[in-house]
Amino acid sequence: MTKKGRVFPDFGLSADERREAVRGHYYEYPGMDGARGEIWCYTRAYTYARGAMVDLHISSTASSCRLEIVRDGDVQTSVYGTDDIATAWQETPDQVSVTGCGWEPTFTFQIHDSWPSGAYRITLTAEGRDGKPIRCHHLIIVLPNAGSKPGRILQVAATGTWTAYNTWGGSNHYQGITGPNRDQFATTVSIERPLCRGFVVLPDDAPRVPLEVNLPPGTVPRYPHMEWAFANGYSKKYASSGWASYDSQFFRWAEQQGYGVDLASQHELHFNPGILDDYDCVVFVGHDEYWTWEMRDAVDAYVDRGGRVARFAGNFMWQTRLEDEGQRQVCYKYIARKEDPVYQSGDVTRATNSWEAPEIGRPGALTFGLNATSGVYAGWGGCAPRGVRGFPVYRPGHWAFAGTGLFYGDLLGADSHIYGYEVDGLSYDIRHGLPYPSADSGAPEGLEILALGMASQVEESDILAPEDQFFGDEDGRFIAETLYGDASDENMEKVRYSNGMIVNFKRGKGEVFHAGTCEWVAGLLRKDAMVERVTANVLNRYLNR
Repeated sequence: MTKKGRVFPDFGLSADERREAVRGHYYEYPGMDGARGEIWCYTRAYTYARGAMVDLHISSTASSCRLEIVRDGDVQTSVYGTDDIATAWQETPDQVSVTGCGWEPTFTFQIHDSWPSGAYRITLTAEGRDGKPIRCHHLIIVLPNAGSKPGRILQVAATGTWTAYNTWGGSNHYQGITGPNRDQFATTVSIERPLCRGFVVLPDDAPRVPLEVNLPPGTVPRYPHMEWAFANGYSKKYASSGWASYDSQFFRWAEQQGYGVDLASQHELHFNPGILDDYDCVVFVGHDEYWTWEMRDAVDAYVDRGGRVARFAGNFMWQTRLEDEGQRQVCYKYIARKEDPVYQSGDVTRATNSWEAPEIGRPGALTFGLNATSGVYAGWGGCAPRGVRGFPVYRPGHWAFAGTGLFYGDLLGADSHIYGYEVDGLSYDIRHGLPYPSADSGAPEGLEILALGMASQVEESDILAPEDQFFGDEDGRFIAETLYGDASDENMEKVRYSNGMIVNFKRGKGEVFHAGTCEWVAGLLRKDAMVERVTANVLNRYLNR
């Protein structure tokens, strides 16, 4: 369980440094560690089959390094290691975030047939110029062999979101050094670059995004995760995406609980959708924001055929496109209607805009029951910083809550803070004390709202000065423009306040359970018994246990 303090943690930053941590653009780049030297690496893909050869592309100021590969599950199992890999510094293009590094392969290893499916952490260690170790971390996913696997879970890692948030090289889908003034986010990003610091490994005390501080009256909210990142040399986005913060927490918990769990990436959904049919239950977790049309097709078809999907994740917001056989991801986001070329010549339904944009015609609720544009922020910044922290329960008699002892109006996961930092919701009506999807919500037929919390799409600013806000009203304005045509005062009031939900519905021959929050995994990480019980109830039902 979390222990909420009464003051914000002090990471040794001045007021100006704290503001730079939030408002500034800091990122990983070759040469950033100066005289000490550094080492970086990447692979050309997120996933590999057993027996595949893997090229490591390494750039290092040291002449040699050591390699260790560990399967990062419930048990940390070392599977391969070697010393004295010859290394050299390789030049990196300025727009590496867009084009990829283009480094020559340095070392090749083969994935052994005995390696179980899962995440494999690659650690390179070399000697810095000061005689102290320098390290880098990378991650690959080993895929399961084909064939029916009754009783096993397939977890799908949110690699679309990893790609979007990776800050290495200066640009991602949020900030950047692209454009004529080197101040624009990248509409196209490459996977052929290292993962930013914090995506693969994190210390246990790294703050999560939702605030764990009790705020006395008049307290100005702060952003401890970004302050910690700035003070400790980690990516600004470590707490927004990546294996370490999100996907790993479910994978380890599931193995600890005795579940058989295999791992794949979203790229498999795009290029090899048949992988889903080998499983009774497919799971998505954490911050799962970026999807292609083809990925959604894979999930929809799987559920229609009788598959069961458990989504313990939040913020199903953006459509993307993949290029160069999946090496590059395209998402124009806020500027899509002005700059995405499909608006001029192409299939506008494939525009890299929000799924709820009317011209795309495929709201997220059609796949997972909830929409990102009806949810978004809770528990941080100026968005409900003293909020409920857990899900208020409305239908405690539902099978997902069996054995929890929850009552109507109780909070699920408040102690472990599972509600936030981004959530998905729906337009709803309250009748006789119970929520129902409103007629214009777009919810699938028969959807039940099991739990419902408050969220906001605009940081309130009565005591939070504009220069101290992280996102202000930018997303609220975008959603108002997307849904209603412009960000007038009237339309802003329509989107300002929103919600997050837990929902369940059947579709075709299959079924979907969706806890629409990024932070559900915090309940597993922090051993919240009720959150663990609900998770097990869903998995056991979907695995026919």
